[in-house]
Amino acid sequence: MTEPSTKPIPQWSAAGDRTDHITDTGQKAFHVNIDSTRYGTFAEIGAGQEVARWFFRVGGASGTVAKTISAYDKNVSDAIYGPAERYVSRKRLQQMLDYEYNLLLERLDASRGEKTNFFVFANTVAARSFSRRDDSNGWLGIKFQAEPRAEASQVLIHVRLLDEENVREQEALGVIGVNLIFGALFQHENPRLLITSLLDQLTKNRIEVDMIKFSGPGFAKVDNRLMSLQLVEQGLTEAVMFTTDGEVVQASEVLYKKPVLVERGTFRPVNNLHVDLLECSRRQFLADSPDNANAVVLMEITMRNLLQNVKVQPIDFLARVDALGTIGHTVLVTSHQEFYHLVDYLRRTTNCPIGIAVGMPTVQELIDPKYYSSLPGGVLEALGRLFSGPVKLYVYPRKNSEHAPLMTLENMPVPDNMKPLHSYFQINHLVEDLRGINPDNLKIHYSDLLKMIRSNDPTWETMVPPAVAQLIKDGKLFGYGGGNEE
Repeated sequence: MTEPSTKPIPQWSAAGDRTDHITDTGQKAFHVNIDSTRYGTFAEIGAGQEVARWFFRVGGASGTVAKTISAYDKNVSDAIYGPAERYVSRKRLQQMLDYEYNLLLERLDASRGEKTNFFVFANTVAARSFSRRDDSNGWLGIKFQAEPRAEASQVLIHVRLLDEENVREQEALGVIGVNLIFGALFQHENPRLLITSLLDQLTKNRIEVDMIKFSGPGFAKVDNRLMSLQLVEQGLTEAVMFTTDGEVVQASEVLYKKPVLVERGTFRPVNNLHVDLLECSRRQFLADSPDNANAVVLMEITMRNLLQNVKVQPIDFLARVDALGTIGHTVLVTSHQEFYHLVDYLRRTTNCPIGIAVGMPTVQELIDPKYYSSLPGGVLEALGRLFSGPVKLYVYPRKNSEHAPLMTLENMPVPDNMKPLHSYFQINHLVEDLRGINPDNLKIHYSDLLKMIRSNDPTWETMVPPAVAQLIKDGKLFGYGGGNEE
């Protein structure tokens, strides 16, 4: 027979008016419980009622919890919230939030709405189980009033649970759920602080937050793209994705089991060479397999310079995202520097072919061992990871000077000790020269283009797509007309 535990039960107390310094999970839950103006519903599907449990555990839950519900059976869930193709999805989360919020107001607004800020917290999560061992992930959200009878605001996040044991995943889910509730209720006027606090009492090895979206009057001035970049900058995720209209989307939903064609670049700004490189790559990627017709086409920007404290501001990334969206391209912003890290990331959601559109200078760097001194296997390990699964590089040629010959894979300078490896790539069709390029684009050089924009040399307008030129002039981007150069 097990002896009763003698470990004392933690005692939580009121923390005063300030909330920015509270990081303890129990203290956060208790702070919500003792606030008589907050009252709401907890609806959780999957991984147990781990978030609601915290509010019961710390005491005083009667002041906070109107209802908890956990509709595990799919038929029961559908009967309450309506049908859903996927139960762990943003759509299902939104159905839960909307239904429970409307029901809460219907039942309680007349009796206590004048003095109460109502909220609904919901999650739908697929955690590890005896029958399920693949990637654990979930959607969490809160819909809340900032003031009594105010229009609701909302915060949604998508998370990946990284622990190896189910019980640890449940613990992490409970903690981040409390952090989200506390942040939304008490830190909604400082969204950056809210994002930072999501991992209070957690580590980046346990959970990843790869999407966040704010909406409603409480976040009227919030730019969701900047908030998403905060996720990358603060290390909560490796990458975020934006659609052509700037909408924040969850990357794995877009990439799931799809072929991917990606062009990496700084795109500061995107120019005609970038566009030609991607279009030529798209034609050859499709020619390689008819199945590639449904490929997701991305332009990827790394935030590595920003993360390394180089003088680049987040607003600079938004200018690039806007320019790429203007010409109809989905954008992936990542923290990856090495190409193999990008492939590792994409391989989490797809086993389909991956095409990477690159310029000749990049290929020369890829086979330079000095860039892989941190890897035990050096350049061989890096290239082995890069070409994991069906991966091919589509290479745009270069000219070192106006009268120099065109440099391609056939005549590029390769150190003697790397020539066998270079031949291996060509023989096995892992790299391929692009055909049908526009040779006029070879005259475009990034540094010269920026100088022309900043000096109002009209030549630069011929080097970028017309829509991008207009965007730069209207927004005074990249130093045009004395605008912000960073």
